[in-house]
Amino acid sequence: MKEVSLSGSVRSNVGKKDAKAVRAAGNVPCVVYGAGSQTHFSVKHVDMEKLIYTPNVYIINVDLNGKTVKTIVQDIQFHPVTDRILHIDFIELQDDKKIKVNIPVNLFGRSPGVLNGGKLQQIFRRLKVYALPGDLPDSIEVDISPLKIGMAIRVSDVNNDKLNILNAANAVICSVKMARGASADDEEEEEGAAAEEGAEEGAEA
Repeated sequence: MKEVSLSGSVRSNVGKKDAKAVRAAGNVPCVVYGAGSQTHFSVKHVDMEKLIYTPNVYIINVDLNGKTVKTIVQDIQFHPVTDRILHIDFIELQDDKKIKVNIPVNLFGRSPGVLNGGKLQQIFRRLKVYALPGDLPDSIEVDISPLKIGMAIRVSDVNNDKLNILNAANAVICSVKMARGASADDEEEEEGAAAEEGAEEGAEA
């Protein structure tokens, strides 16, 4: 997983009044939870926008008064109207301790069903995994090239020895549905062609 650096300022005071002042200064109140401890700090809102308003997930190395803490975002609170970031919870990463993270799903390949006019539907854009920090990928790659119309790829079809995917095994990640004007299936076309060839041979005989 990609790593980025972020500069934070440790907060000596906490509470609603202090958090309001932090936001008024263009910053975001944050907390990083470590092994039996927690540190309150703030970061510039503009710096967090680049990391939050994106489908990507990053390991974030936060510089807190000269001490670098390897973290990942655990929870974000947004303003219900403006969608502005109000508060962020980080969790400190330990190389030998597994964590739960939502990883983006990236579809690749050319689906025969889509080429025949079917409609590709992606139900899961992220999957929750349980893994060591060093085993976390930038994304979970899903090959849609086997998909014909009416077929689907489920969580159980995604294999990765280093990741434990926590979503239900039978949950559909993506599928190809019949669309108006689409061919029913490659196989049906092949069967139709074979039938025509048989009819022509019978006529010649």
